[in-house]
Amino acid sequence: MTAKPLVAVLDYGSGNVHSAVKALEAAGADARLTADRRLVHDADGLVVPGVGAFAAVMKALRDIRGDELIDRRLAGGRPVLGICVGMQVLFGRGVERGVDTEGLGEWPGVVTELDAPLLPHMGWNTVRPDAGSRLFAGIEDERFYFVHSYGATQWNLQVQPPFPEPILTWCDYGAAPFLAAVENGPLAATQFHPEKSGEAGIRLLSNWIDSLPRATL
Repeated sequence: MTAKPLVAVLDYGSGNVHSAVKALEAAGADARLTADRRLVHDADGLVVPGVGAFAAVMKALRDIRGDELIDRRLAGGRPVLGICVGMQVLFGRGVERGVDTEGLGEWPGVVTELDAPLLPHMGWNTVRPDAGSRLFAGIEDERFYFVHSYGATQWNLQVQPPFPEPILTWCDYGAAPFLAAVENGPLAATQFHPEKSGEAGIRLLSNWIDSLPRATL
């Protein structure tokens, strides 16, 4: 039998992430919550969860040098998946309650409060993936679970050939759509919580796991 893909869930103190581990296992991965640098680097895939404030997540990541781990993986073309605030910190900056915090800078742009009459945006919503999405293959019309007040409403990354254009997925809420997911080479992210999105979320995680190139440990 072929071993399951090994997925490291980065343990930097971000809330209760055990539901993410269980969802990844249900989707077909050997998922391990860890801060072990070798395991994080060598795993087939890395998941970066995120709960809470942008600044607090960035501080916790830097405290364990998680920013270096993420950057090293991506420099080697190794897949990374960010979830919720784990997606937001991939951008250049986050402005939350007047606090302007530097992000990981993998994508240009700033995460700001959504312009909506009711915050947080909490509950189930549909999304609009670009054509060719691997994450949303077969689940383009499903609903996913969101809980957030901040997001990225613009995409500023300019890609030059031969690199493929990122695949963007948008969600409508409030005055302007925000990015619900991004697929950009080895780096992918979702603003919603796939681990809280029922069967659709499991299928999305399965799609991501199936796309992982297999490493040899």
